[in-house]
Parts: sequence; structure tokens; C-alpha cells
Amino acid sequence: MSHPLLDRNVIDQDIEQYLRSAGDIFTEFGDLTRDSGNISYGLRIGEQRFFVKTAGHPDDPKPMLNHADRVALLRNAIQRNRAVNYSALPKLNNVIESPAGPLLVYEWMEGELPGTPAKYREDSACAFQRFRRLPTSTILKFLDSIFELHERIAEAGWIALDFYDGCLIYNFLPDNLIVMDLDMYRQGPFHNEIGRMFGSTRFMAPEEFELGALIDQQTNVFTMGRTALVFLSDGTLNSDAFSGSRSLFEVIARACDPDRSQRYESLAAFCRAWQDARFL
Repeated sequence: MSHPLLDRNVIDQDIEQYLRSAGDIFTEFGDLTRDSGNISYGLRIGEQRFFVKTAGHPDDPKPMLNHADRVALLRNAIQRNRAVNYSALPKLNNVIESPAGPLLVYEWMEGELPGTPAKYREDSACAFQRFRRLPTSTILKFLDSIFELHERIAEAGWIALDFYDGCLIYNFLPDNLIVMDLDMYRQGPFHNEIGRMFGSTRFMAPEEFELGALIDQQTNVFTMGRTALVFLSDGTLNSDAFSGSRSLFEVIARACDPDRSQRYESLAAFCRAWQDARFL
């Protein structure tokens, strides 16, 4: 008997109608939880659970990107997924084409988003603060994974865009981190075409605000450095707040230099310096 998500490549009906006929939609991520215009579903079929991502309703006027652009980003995600395989990425099991664009069928991942809206971020009970209270050794392990993933993405010719803590799912029990929602990553280098680019200002390099500026691996070096500061410090280059070693702080300080010429020239160089400092 064929599987409605794993053995189908094309459907000709409404996406939600099809998913409801295929199994039990136990959760939905739409305009109440995401502002992208995408609609994603948690679908249970027997004992299996899946995360199904779609471009949402073609006639939805609210998102910043129109439906055609959202479809293009999903197709971009498919290409990136096929170019880079890594343990911290969710498995893309299948792609199903529909009149409203592709359905990306991922494995279901348990966990919470460390990326918490600013108005709740100081709440000690939120996932962001609980993640930051993990032992420094645990956070370092996950930073290793995030950095290595981005080094591999760079080796495949892709540039990270719109990476922030909302791209992470962390399962506190068991201890596991997944990196997701990398649809905007694109092949590069390229030049900033819009001025203020998409992303969280806490993670963005200066050139991501400058029309015409070069966006490349050195941009991503800055973002990786900022990631370490968000989770190991107070989000600033205040050395007193940094919970890692002095040698690690020096690597991060160079990575986050506003002057791109002073940063590591590539993600590979940054990762080498990070690993050298990790085990001094």
C-alpha cells in the first residue's frame, strides 16, 4: 500500500484537504505563529509524524513576500538540502508538487525554539534563557555543530541569510539541537540588493544594512560570531559577560569586527581558529 506522503510526487487538490485525508493534522504553523506567509503542518499517519512545509495560500495579501516568491524560496530550500547533508539538519523525506507549490515533507523534530520574541526574552522561564543557562560545555558543543554546518554550506557555494536563534530547535530531553528554516540561503557571493536585508539585527553584519555591499563568507563569519555572543554572553563584546575562555573570546571579537577586512577571510579559517582556541 502506497504512503500518502512518502510515495506521492504530485497531487491535484487543495493542500490542507489532501493532508486531512492523509492523516491527522495535530498542529499548524500559520499566520498566528509565523509572518512569512508559509503554512506548515504537523501530520500524524499511524505511528509516524511529519513536518510538512508549504508556501501558504496564493491569495494571502498579508506576507511581505508574494506567493510566487515564497514558492521560489521553498524550491531554493530543496536545492540547498540536496547540496548539503549534515546531522544537525532535519531530513527532507520527500517533495510533493501541488497547484499551490511544493510540499516539503520533513521528519518531525521534538523541541523548543530558543528564538524568543523580544518582549519575552528576559523571562527566566523562556526557552532562550533556559538554553543560555545550559553548561558552557554543552553550548560550546552546539556552537561547534552550527559552525561546522555553515562551513559545509559555504564549501558547497552557499551564503547564509536570515540565520538567527529562531532557526534552532532544541530538545532539552534528550539533549539535541536541530538547525532549520534556511530557505533564504543563496548561492554567492553577491551584493546587497535591498539595503536592510532580512534577519535579526542581533546576528546581522554591517554590510547587511548597506545597499550594494558585498555579502560573502566574511558576512557569515560575523553572524557566527554574533551567535556565540548571544548564547555565551549578553549579546555584546563585553569580555566580563563572556562565559567561555579568553582565547575563544579573542576569536569571536575578530569575527565580529565591523571592519570586514579584519575578520577571518572564510568560514573555514574561522572554524580552524575556533577549534584551536577550544582546546588550548
